[in-house]
Amino acid sequence: MMDEPVRADGGVNRGLVRFLPIAVLVLGLAVFLALDLQNYIAFDTLRENRNWLMEQVERHGLLTAVVFVLGYAAMVAFSVPGGAVLTISAGFLFGTALAAALVVVGATLGAVAVFLAARTAFGTYLRARAAPGLERMRAGFQENAFNYLLVLRLIPLFPFWLVNLVPAFLGVPLRTYVLATFFGIIPGTVIYASLGNGLGAILDRGEQPNLSEIFEPGLLLPLVALAVFALLPVVYKWIKARRGAPRR
Repeated sequence: MMDEPVRADGGVNRGLVRFLPIAVLVLGLAVFLALDLQNYIAFDTLRENRNWLMEQVERHGLLTAVVFVLGYAAMVAFSVPGGAVLTISAGFLFGTALAAALVVVGATLGAVAVFLAARTAFGTYLRARAAPGLERMRAGFQENAFNYLLVLRLIPLFPFWLVNLVPAFLGVPLRTYVLATFFGIIPGTVIYASLGNGLGAILDRGEQPNLSEIFEPGLLLPLVALAVFALLPVVYKWIKARRGAPRR
């Protein structure tokens, strides 16, 4: 008789524990915004601390690289804006190739943290209460999850934080999510990191980099082409299914 309340409490505790990871991420964002830390993710901050940062990279290359990856991962996990600024700044400090590699690893780690936290907190609940329409959408998304996610990563049609969350609600496997995120963000990351090559001269003039450059046809069209290429298997499956469907 005395065991039943213990089991009930244990069930409640387990139910609350699943919300702990997402609560930590929300709290991290709240603290970040409350302390106005997002204001430090700016080119003015880089300009003011430029010499010190370059010295740290030169003297402690590996350590600064690790710190940058962890910091970038935390920023993505907390859904803090400023990824473009950090990526361009990394291109200036580390060089295009190394900066792109560090950003891709950090962004993927942060995105996985959001995905796992959301899936742990809400995945089971949403699947149990999903309407038939949502079930059909989820089944269709899961069938081509890698291709859809690859497109969403290649072209920023939606905010990065939103693309981190939705796959968790649609039951996308972790492996598929990681691979699509990792490879999907590489092209855009390389473009932004390469903008850091001329950042020194821009900072010397007291100017700000033009972030809209990525939307110029010469840079955007290759990303669109890659997205179209990623959708070809989905289109092929759809055409094949249509041809194989019995005619009425």
